[in-house]
Amino acid sequence: MYRAWCRFYGPLNDLLPPELRQRDIPWDWDTPEPVREMIEGLGVPHVEVGLILVNGDAVSWEHRLDDGDRVAVYPHFFTLDPATPISLRSTKEPVERFVLDVHLGRLARWLRLLGIDTAYTNDCDDETLASISRDEHRILLTRDRRLLMRTAVEHGLWVRTQEPRAQLSQVIERYDLLSLARPYTRCAHCNGLLVPVTRQEVAHLLQPRTASTYSEFTRCQGCGQIYWPGSHLRRLRTLLNTVQQHLLEKAEPTEAEDPEV
Repeated sequence: MYRAWCRFYGPLNDLLPPELRQRDIPWDWDTPEPVREMIEGLGVPHVEVGLILVNGDAVSWEHRLDDGDRVAVYPHFFTLDPATPISLRSTKEPVERFVLDVHLGRLARWLRLLGIDTAYTNDCDDETLASISRDEHRILLTRDRRLLMRTAVEHGLWVRTQEPRAQLSQVIERYDLLSLARPYTRCAHCNGLLVPVTRQEVAHLLQPRTASTYSEFTRCQGCGQIYWPGSHLRRLRTLLNTVQQHLLEKAEPTEAEDPEV
């Protein structure tokens, strides 16, 4: 029987039970195994990890553990620059391309309304989601940590809350989506692109009051859904303002920090 010690840093602790957070965790094994077995065995999916150090040296997922090893596991964007950096991914992270599991329907709708390319249906099984993530080069967002441990999934994020607004805040912050948002350029229903149309082109599809009140319309190239700047636009702006305020509050220094540093 062999034993190594593992410690997780930053938001990776969110994925651990409270009694294992911010501490050295023992890991025992009796046959040779790569460091990935330890990390995912402790509940942290590989897609959440940005850097692994074993006894101070950066290693890959295939690195074999030895008795007495000290393993430090860091999230993405952690401010640490090892002497010999090793990439844990074979492909670059997609920009603004996502696929969501069946439990994130509200989040999918909001991301689409922000103009973010978001694949979602309410009947995809885990194997299909993993395949879409790999084949279409999309970041997989899910509430299921086991799904993120599938080999086919190289880019993903465990959504840490069930509250939709908090989910949106987490995703926007993690992927800096505020700078990429193009509201009302995608269809909330099918993810298709919206194109401008004249009132005359769609008047026969609208309620008379809508046709007489609004002059700007767009139509989805995929499903034909028609959009106009009504109350839903105001609600989206309110939602974005709420998210921005939340992110600003998180960025503010606490009393224990010196804002001048």
